[in-house]
Amino acid sequence: MISLLDPDNPHAPFPPVDSAEREPDGLLAVGGDLSPVRLLNAYRQGIFPWYSEEQPILWWSPNPRMVLFPQKIKVSKSLNKTLRNRGYVFSFDQAFSSVINHCAMPQPGREETWITDEMMDAYIHLHKLGFAHSAEVWEEDRLVGGLYGVAIGRVFFGESMFSLSRDASKIALVHLANALAEQAFELIDCQVYTAHLVTLGAEEIDRDSFTQLLNHHCQQTGFIGSWQKGINPQ
Repeated sequence: MISLLDPDNPHAPFPPVDSAEREPDGLLAVGGDLSPVRLLNAYRQGIFPWYSEEQPILWWSPNPRMVLFPQKIKVSKSLNKTLRNRGYVFSFDQAFSSVINHCAMPQPGREETWITDEMMDAYIHLHKLGFAHSAEVWEEDRLVGGLYGVAIGRVFFGESMFSLSRDASKIALVHLANALAEQAFELIDCQVYTAHLVTLGAEEIDRDSFTQLLNHHCQQTGFIGSWQKGINPQ
C-alpha cells in the first residue's frame, strides 16, 4: 500500500523501501513536501521525487537501481576524440540555476518535463545550502551541456542532464566521475536504466545492495568543497 506523507511534518519517516510497488516499479509514497529536511532524508534512504505538473509529489525507490562507480567510467574512442578536439571548457557549480533550467526544457525525444517550478526552487535551495551541485560544459562562452545532483557523504545522486552540442552531457558526466574519483567518492546514483548510461559504464544493482552502500558511504565525509572554485579537471 502506498503511503501518504504529511506535508506539515518534513521530519516524518518514509516507509521502508522494500514496501515500494512493483508496478509502477518503485513507487513508494505520495505527498509531503520538497523541504531540504525531507529531500535529504529521502536521498539517504535511496528515495527520490519524480512527478509531473498535474500530479502530487511522488516518491520512488526502484529495484534494480542504476549506478555508476566513478572509477569505472568508460570513455569510448569517439567520445575521447570529442574530448580532445572539441575545445570544451568545464566547470563545477558556476551556473547551477542555468543548468537546472536547461534540464527542465523539452528535448528531442522528451517533449514533457518532470522538473516543475517547485522542483527547481527546491534544488536551487539545496544548492545554496551546499548539497546540490552542477557540472557545466562550455563552448566558448556558451553553456552547451551539464548535469546536476545532490552530494551526501561520498555519494552523488544524479538528477538530470542536458546537451545542446555534440556529446556535451556525456562529457559532463565523464568529468564529474573523474572529479569524484579524485575526491574519494564511491558511488553515483543514476536512478534508472538507460542505454546512454550503460555506454559510460553504469550498471544495475539490486535495491538491497544499493541501500547498503548508502548506509555506509552517506555517513562518510565528502570533499566536494573545492568545486566552489570551478575546477577544470583535464
